[in-house]
Amino acid sequence: MILKPVCIGTSQLRDDILKEDARRCLRIGPCGLGEKALYIGSLFLERRCYIRYSDISRCFKRVAMSKGGFTGKGMFGSIAYLVVLTRSGEEHQCSFKFEDEVDLFLAQLKTAHPDIRLHSEEAERKLKEAEEKERARYLDKLSPEQDAAVRDLTAAEHALRRYPVQYTQLAHAARQKRIIDHISPTYRLAAMVVFGLAAAAALFGVYSIIQGMGGAVYFVLFGIAAIFAVVSSRILPTGRNNRKAAQEDWESALQAMAKIVDEESNGRQTFPVPAQYAHPVVLERMIRVVREGRASSAAEALAVEKEDLRKLNYTVEVSQKEHDEVVMVKPMFLVMNYE
Repeated sequence: MILKPVCIGTSQLRDDILKEDARRCLRIGPCGLGEKALYIGSLFLERRCYIRYSDISRCFKRVAMSKGGFTGKGMFGSIAYLVVLTRSGEEHQCSFKFEDEVDLFLAQLKTAHPDIRLHSEEAERKLKEAEEKERARYLDKLSPEQDAAVRDLTAAEHALRRYPVQYTQLAHAARQKRIIDHISPTYRLAAMVVFGLAAAAALFGVYSIIQGMGGAVYFVLFGIAAIFAVVSSRILPTGRNNRKAAQEDWESALQAMAKIVDEESNGRQTFPVPAQYAHPVVLERMIRVVREGRASSAAEALAVEKEDLRKLNYTVEVSQKEHDEVVMVKPMFLVMNYE
């Protein structure tokens, strides 16, 4: 441990315990889950700070979206943050490169420490209101077939909840494949040209500095800024950011989930959804479809959900909860062309 993590809570760990806990912690993005404490990153360093679980009041996801994102229309670029609220009222946050990693982190935290609240007070209030409106749409009494379907779907959802890494990777791989497959070759070519020109400008600036030429530093700064801009756009093809790698990641995630589905169905075709759609959110939406009386079986519920997702586009206004669910699971249906 080169730099000892800084305590942001009221109680500290002994140096020897802290060193061992930080070394063995489960690392997800810039944060980590240890046995004794939770670790979050700073602006430049990963897992730079720590807080003991007893000092945590709430831990939740915050998403900073582009202008108009919270209207509920369409799907906008976003930056995901993990927010840790201490019992003393202090708030600390850490940005993640991938929103899926925040979801995975919170899922693991929920499993290890179910007593920690995973939503802000405002989010809890809105969720409660949304749940009340949702219940108002449910049938007062389900038919025996619908009741059996709800029990089957609920059991499947609980089974999948035991595999947060696998279903998170499945959703992430589908989203990445969808994004990469739809990047125009023209954009990739343009990014490569800009990257080449930027690199040339930076090298020319360095050469000019060595030769003592005036204004050389501006070439270096411009070149470096352009390089960072192109790299951050994620349009430029790299070893992992290309169609072949995206396809391999999707197939790997699908195979891992297919194995889980097969195990949970005991070798029989009884799991209510195929492996490509095996995600707890998909099952939650299917349960709602049945309880609203729009389907009587799991197969019918899946067909209705597919149709619902097909109809959702940038012109449709939805709740924030609906928006979050669609962003999470619709790429899996798009990648499979709803088959």
